[in-house]
Amino acid sequence: MTDAATLAGLDPTTLGDLLKVAGSPGFDRLTEQIRRTGGCSDPIHLTGSTKTLDPTTGTVLHTYSTDHEPGGRLRVACGNRRASRCPSCAWTYAGDTYHLIRAGLTGDPAKGTPETVRDHPRVFATLTAPSFGPVHNRPSNRPCRCGTHHPDDSPELGTALDPDTYDYAGAVLWNNHASDLWRYFTIYLRREIAARAGLTQKAAREQSRLSFGKVAEYQKRGAVHFHAVIRFDGPDGPDTPPPAWATVGLLTDAIRAAAGRVKVIVPASPEHGYNSGWELCWGKQIDIQPIGAFGDGEDLTEQAVASYVAKYATKAAETTGTVDHRVGSPDAVQLLGIPEHPARLMQACFELSRAYPGRKLTAWAHMLGFRGHFSTKSRRYSTTLGALRQVRADYRAAQQRAALGLPDPDDNPEATTLTVAHWAYAGHGYTPGESWLAANIRRDIQHNRETARELRAELDTEEGIDWT
Repeated sequence: MTDAATLAGLDPTTLGDLLKVAGSPGFDRLTEQIRRTGGCSDPIHLTGSTKTLDPTTGTVLHTYSTDHEPGGRLRVACGNRRASRCPSCAWTYAGDTYHLIRAGLTGDPAKGTPETVRDHPRVFATLTAPSFGPVHNRPSNRPCRCGTHHPDDSPELGTALDPDTYDYAGAVLWNNHASDLWRYFTIYLRREIAARAGLTQKAAREQSRLSFGKVAEYQKRGAVHFHAVIRFDGPDGPDTPPPAWATVGLLTDAIRAAAGRVKVIVPASPEHGYNSGWELCWGKQIDIQPIGAFGDGEDLTEQAVASYVAKYATKAAETTGTVDHRVGSPDAVQLLGIPEHPARLMQACFELSRAYPGRKLTAWAHMLGFRGHFSTKSRRYSTTLGALRQVRADYRAAQQRAALGLPDPDDNPEATTLTVAHWAYAGHGYTPGESWLAANIRRDIQHNRETARELRAELDTEEGIDWT
């Protein structure tokens, strides 16, 4: 419920537009559209129509047109994964990522992964960047090198102790080549596994398969690192058991060895002032933990891993102090008021782009050079994000058919319908008043979700289930 004091605190433009929207004849339908998008921050506007026909008789069963919608437009969710852009759509993306990762750990026949996959050896590995110079940090209970005990929210954390000697160029190039480092890592990993099993690479492939799901995360210093679930499968993927030699210990040793072998050479560019070039590799801080089955008392459970990966699937470089959109020039970096450390990294992107134009560093300056996908998986790890979205779309389509009294093909395969649709893009976003309304709807939805989660946790506690 919105009180008068809240409305009085709005700026005149937003308040005036909100009153206009609230007094419009299509207000209830607009509110329904916004609620159906989950309170999306930047919905896509569509114009068009659909017609549902009986293909046998040609009878028109249902028609729809946006002519009768508020403003003559249908608003649909933007689908952006970034929490900084759209918290609502990011929440959906995180949920899909959670179910994708969890299905590859616990198994889910409905998602095409057998429950026996839970018995396969699997680890949660974190691969990091090397040091590019000392930064302010929190080393256990000791003070930082600067002599200060930094609190968790200190803005100095992750920034260079001496900006003049920090290798900003190396940090940016490392981010830019991080996907290449991962690709070489997966190649070497298969070779190291074969060597430790005493097999040729061909024989190892015939007996086992590696599956993984990973997510990229930015450290406070602006360097990307990867968290990955890596799992041993049989030769046909998760449907077959891995061979006896495929153990967690062998996988752990192979990961460390493979990471140590990876090198990517960035050649020098003397004409642009880069005389020595770079040899890029993984950092020495490699963390590998076995993943325990739910309920077996392990510290790192399937639930915890899936939640962790999902959490970071919606975040990007903006967590370091940069922005979530492209920046056209070095001058724009200054105008945006970006803190010194990420600003220097962005500046390095612009400077390096002249020496290495093929790396598209200017286009990815706002990402501090990183140009890869944030969330990826191997083909046979589990289901796909597309499949999860299709399930959701099919569910809503079934709801719509039931509401309209249209035949359900699942009940009667012969009772098919034909839908002819014509859609056109008509813009995006909200007016100031609509934006305020959407934010309040999103807040209410989030509150309801949190209440339901707390109730579920209480019920689980009563039943002796621990989701932590």
